[in-house]
Amino acid sequence: MWDEVRPKESGLWRNDAHASVGRMDEAPVLVVLDGQGIATVTLHRPARGNAYDGALLAALAAGLEELAGRPELRALVIRGAGKHFQAGADLDWLARMAKEPAAAAYAASMATTRTMQMLNEFPRPTLAVVHGACFGGGVGLVCSVDIALATPEAVFGLTEVRVGVAPTPISAQLVHAMGLRHARRYALSGERFDAFEAMRIGLVHEVTPADRLEARIAQILDAILLAAPGAVALTKRSILEANGFFIDAVMRARLADESARQRASAEGHEGLASYREKRNPVWYRPG
Repeated sequence: MWDEVRPKESGLWRNDAHASVGRMDEAPVLVVLDGQGIATVTLHRPARGNAYDGALLAALAAGLEELAGRPELRALVIRGAGKHFQAGADLDWLARMAKEPAAAAYAASMATTRTMQMLNEFPRPTLAVVHGACFGGGVGLVCSVDIALATPEAVFGLTEVRVGVAPTPISAQLVHAMGLRHARRYALSGERFDAFEAMRIGLVHEVTPADRLEARIAQILDAILLAAPGAVALTKRSILEANGFFIDAVMRARLADESARQRASAEGHEGLASYREKRNPVWYRPG
């Protein structure tokens, strides 16, 4: 096993999983590619629960684009640094985007939509390893991979509607992974649910104790390595294509536009304000 040294101007790449690499340790996404062709992509904003902002989305998209073009790549594993896998969008960033001119707000929503699409349509097998919180866009990431594992302590939620925004950038992936019935429930209610419910509804494939997780990941990756890479790539593409799981440019633009408009709406502003002020939003009227 070896870890490739591949410095990038973006600061994405590091030479091994433990080395100190200066400013790369502050990069929002870290990428390691080992000698077997296994890439590990780590979301790296642990102080913010790996919540995504413009910088993280740009770094993740750049990493996916770079990896997709590498012929030696066999599989991609996505992880979260620190206590959580991915806590959704950074609400401070969303609040800033809600005040931006329409073009900038749309560009932010397009970045989310495009990055999720890139992961969903990535040409190699993808695996997500979920621990801690997995909310909003984090659920979108899980819906966009081929294989998902979670620890028993993981907590999930499509919480966008609670703050007056909508999960439109990930709406297609939600239905593909969870089925229409379950997507309707959890996207509309914003309820949180545990790892075993996530497995029941098809969001994750397995719930694995933390002390056995790395061994289980190694088993799955070994199974992938036993499969012919060309056959795997063709199989993945044919499954997605034959079932209409690719998003075209028109739909991508529509999803991004809907997301930006809702974020800039009165509900979007009130939802984000109520979260920051730790109060119930004005639309909540308990019985």
